[in-house]
Formats: sequence, structure tokens, C-alpha cells
Amino acid sequence: EPLLTIVLLGGIRVLPRIYIELRSSRNAKGRRLLVFGAGDLGENLVRTVRRHPQWGYRVVGYIDDDDEKSGTMIHGIRVLGRVEEISTVIEELSVDELVVAVANPDSELLRRVGSFCWRNGIPMRRVTGMSRFISSDLGIETLKEINIVDLLGRSEVELDPARVRDYLHDRVVLVTGAGGSIGSELCRQISQCEPRRLILMGKGENSIYQIGAELSQGFPQLEAVSVIGDVTDSAKVNDLFARQCPEVVFHAAAHKHVPFMELHPEQAVHNNVVGTLTVGRAALEHGASRFVLISTDKAVKPSSVMGATKRLAENTLQLLSTKGSTSFITVRFGNVLRSRGSVVPLFERQIEAGGPLTLTHPDMRRFFMSIPEAVRLVLHSGANGDNGNLCVLDMGQQVKIVDLARNMITMAGKRPYEDIDIVTLGPRPGEKLSEELLTEEEAESARVVDKILFCSPEGIDVSSFEAALKNLLLAATRCDTDALLLQLHQIVPSYQSPEFETSKVLD
Repeated sequence: EPLLTIVLLGGIRVLPRIYIELRSSRNAKGRRLLVFGAGDLGENLVRTVRRHPQWGYRVVGYIDDDDEKSGTMIHGIRVLGRVEEISTVIEELSVDELVVAVANPDSELLRRVGSFCWRNGIPMRRVTGMSRFISSDLGIETLKEINIVDLLGRSEVELDPARVRDYLHDRVVLVTGAGGSIGSELCRQISQCEPRRLILMGKGENSIYQIGAELSQGFPQLEAVSVIGDVTDSAKVNDLFARQCPEVVFHAAAHKHVPFMELHPEQAVHNNVVGTLTVGRAALEHGASRFVLISTDKAVKPSSVMGATKRLAENTLQLLSTKGSTSFITVRFGNVLRSRGSVVPLFERQIEAGGPLTLTHPDMRRFFMSIPEAVRLVLHSGANGDNGNLCVLDMGQQVKIVDLARNMITMAGKRPYEDIDIVTLGPRPGEKLSEELLTEEEAESARVVDKILFCSPEGIDVSSFEAALKNLLLAATRCDTDALLLQLHQIVPSYQSPEFETSKVLD
């Protein structure tokens, strides 16, 4: 009698469930889904998809590298083979999409699976966590599409937003260069912290209009003030500070293209050095509490005019940090994926055109991070940095540009060097084969807090620096390139430019 009772009570619950699942599997219509990963995450994904036929998906099989699972059935779905058999399975079952249901997959695994998907022309996504499929309120659209960031060999750094919100909430915040890649993302993330007022300053009226319109739609309660102006215009900058009284300043305005600045060094000095000095002085005089400068790894032992002027911008903040109550903080990071004029959009255009992809050198390496990750670093550093601090994210290993090119070609469903060629053009003026994040002296003082390196920048002689800076600015104003480069080498001793004749003596 107890056994019969257990069977009947269990059957009441189990039989209808089996019937519903079998019926849904036979009658399901929609996109045919192949799941990579026959573990707990893959099983949970299949169960959730079956519960929600309105999502328009039908799971047709598993792929898993565990030989013991090959041929087994999970929820009536067969494990069809290993990674190497993905192409065959896609063709035989007319698969429309593949989902990687593996916790924390590494970039090498994603590349292996992705190479088959992209070659067969089907999209590939991954489950970002088990919790996304526990609630019935979350749909299949919460899956994350695989992109180039997933193939960099490092996970994005996630930082606690609570401290950031505390120092930006109900504050007046100014972002210079607000229409740029970093500046516009700064505005988006700052808006989430509900500042009292957000001031968007930039020279390009179209880019400022676009980010202003985006914020108006996405954050209708936000008071956003758009300002068209040049950071080197002292009268405009001081008038802005007097009228708006910004309490926190993010200085993102800069010239960043290395080859252009080699051709126009006076513009690099004006925008990167004079602009930083002008906005920094205004922040000091008008009592801003924090000033955060966005710098670059090219400022470390610079080989270009752009890198040398960003080093000078960092030194300028050291000078200002000794003169008042404003906290001046420098944030330094590497290349930013998908920023305007960066290598990823260039490669995408070249792939779309059928190639070839152009490299400057086969051994060229760079640190990479995404735009949102870079901005999180900036905001977090501004919240936790002390006056005079230099903040650097530990970005892992540098990525070879040629490997990035191969991955992007594969992601497009093509074969490197066969369908799309990769050619080498030679290094451009001012370019280094690899970058550094810190000098030896800076590394000695570094301390790690929440995955960010906080350190003291290399010291400067304040009196001699101020005098040399005046001479540099005078040469830039006169567009005297020879005098400018000589002054730049003298004021930044680590600046190494092979084109510059150090023996040249000017009257």
C-alpha cells in the first residue's frame, strides 16, 4: 500500500510533466537551437526554453567535449558529439543558432566554438549566468551575444558602483570632450548616478547634440546642459565654471591619433597640455572637489608627440595638486575597443570590403579594454583616488594585433589568409611595438585596491617644469615645430623619438 501510494502520488506530478515536455518537443516551432555544454547550465537552459515556447526556440541537440556524455539523452535531447563535429551537426539539423552554456568559458574555447559557427554563418551567444534562467520573467533575449571583447583573453573588470554613486549623486558634474567615445559613455554612466546637473562640453556641435538628445530620452529627469566650447579658451572655461559651479570634473578632451599629432605637434600641445592646464586651473580657482584626467599608456616612455603631450598633461596635474584643495587624479589605460578611429572599426570596414586587413607590424601588441570598462575604471578611480594619485587598471597581457585580425576574420565566417588576406605596411611615425602601463619608479609605489593600481607618479621639479612649460607653449603658439620638439624632449626626458636630431641646437 505505501509503495502504491508513492507511485500514484509521484505519477500525478511526473506523468503530466513528461507528456507536456514530449508534446512541446514534437510540436515546437521556431529557431533551431544547438546547445554547447551538457552540464547543469545547459540542462537548465533546455528546461527553461521548453517552458516558454513563446520565445520561438526549439533545442535540437547538445554538443559537449566530455566523451562520457556522447550519445546520452538529457530531457529527451541527445548529446551529438564534440566541438569538432559542430559543422556536421549544424548542416544535418539545419541549426539556426548556437548557445554556449558553460560557466565562465575562456577565450580559447569561445574561439574554437565560434570558428565553426561563423564559418557556417550562424549566430553564437552565451549564457552569462545560471540566475538568468531561474526566473520565468527573464526571456531568451537575456543571452549575451559573443563579440570581440570575449576573445581578448581576459574578463572585463567589474567594479562596485556604490562608491561611485555616493560621490556623484546630487553633484554638479562636468565632462569635457563629452561627444567623444569615452566622454559620451562617461555621460551615460554618470547619468545613472542621478547627478544634480550634468554639463556636456565639447567642440563638435553634432556630437554634443547627439549625446544630449540620447540623455534627454534615456534620463528625462536629468538636468543636462550642453556647452559648445574649446578647453583651451580660458575665458570660455572660466565663464562656464563661474556660471555652473561644477563640483566634479572629468577631463576627456584630447587629441589622440598618433600619426596626426606627429604632423601637427602644436595642436597636440594646445589641446592636450594647454587644455588640461586651463580646465585644471579653473577647477582649482572655482573650488571643484575633484578633477579626473583621462590619460593613456602611450604617456609611459613616449615615442610620439601625442604620448609626450599626455605625459605633460599628467605632469601638469602634479603641479596643480600642490596648489589648493581640489583633488587631482590621473587615470591611465590602454587602447579602447570601438573608440572612434581605433583598429576594430577599421578591421570591420576592411572585412566588409573583402580585405585585406592592414597591420603596421606583425609583432605589434596592445592592451585592450572595452569603452564601458574604461569608463567604470575612470569613475571608480575618481571615487577612491587621493590627490596626486595615478590610477592604472591591471589589464593582463597585451594582445597581438595580428591575432585580433585573425579572430575578427574568423568571426565573420571567413578564413584568414585564404578568404581575406592580412598584409603588413610597416610602423607609422611615433608608434611602438608594445606599450607599458607604469614606469619602474611608479611600479615601486603601486598598491592594488579593487583591481586598480594606485601609485605616485614620477616626481617633477616644479620650478624648472613651470619655466620649461612656458617656453613650450610659446613655441606651440608660434607654430615653431623645431623649437617645440626640442622643448618637448627637454621637458619630457623619457621621450624617445628616432626622427629627432638630439644634436640640433637652436638660437
